Amino acid sequence: MDKHVQLANWIAANPDRIGKVVDLVAGTDRLLQLDFTENNRELTLADLAVTERFSAWIDRKVASNNARYGIGGYFEYRTIYGRSALFDTTDEPRRLHLGVDIWSNAGTPVYVPIDGKVHSYQDNNNFGDYGPTIILEHDLDGIKLYSLYGHLSRESLSGLYEEKPVDAGEILGHFGDATENGQWPPHLHFQLMFDMEGMRGDYPGVCKYSEMEKYKLNIPDPDLILNFPKGNII
Repeated sequence: MDKHVQLANWIAANPDRIGKVVDLVAGTDRLLQLDFTENNRELTLADLAVTERFSAWIDRKVASNNARYGIGGYFEYRTIYGRSALFDTTDEPRRLHLGVDIWSNAGTPVYVPIDGKVHSYQDNNNFGDYGPTIILEHDLDGIKLYSLYGHLSRESLSGLYEEKPVDAGEILGHFGDATENGQWPPHLHFQLMFDMEGMRGDYPGVCKYSEMEKYKLNIPDPDLILNFPKGNII
């Protein structure tokens, strides 16, 4: 059976084993869908190049819509990655976002959604990179799943060790600020993978458009775990 189908079936059969990633009050907390494709004409490369201006734009959008979080990004082709040479390659730039971003204030708590253990972690300290990153490993009755949490605070890495058990509901870390999270407005990059492909402490969160079908096989929709209520999204 297809791994994506297996995962969806397991989640449907075990809703009590899935916890939250961030605090959210269903029916009350509004989630603002942010668009970072070429259709967003409000942000220029000049805005994106200065993290403070980029952050101010997100803060205004979220506040003016009375939302708790900005969200979005799963397989979204984003122009914002032009802000960093990290995403440029000689043949084709990386612009296709593979996870879901949750935008909010630095210090926002991040929770373990499913029982598991620490697979790996590291500070990917480059402009435009993940910054402090934690990857968890989960065994869902024989289905291997990994979850990635990027742009955390450096303090989030304290006390970790590989194979450390983690329980659903415990605080894993907190959103980092721009001085520590890869020079981004505060947010969480949340991503799921079936196979780490030998990597530790890092896994691509952005790929080339030509690689989309390859990555779709390995990266299920994070909303399977996030399960954000559709009625909360604006």
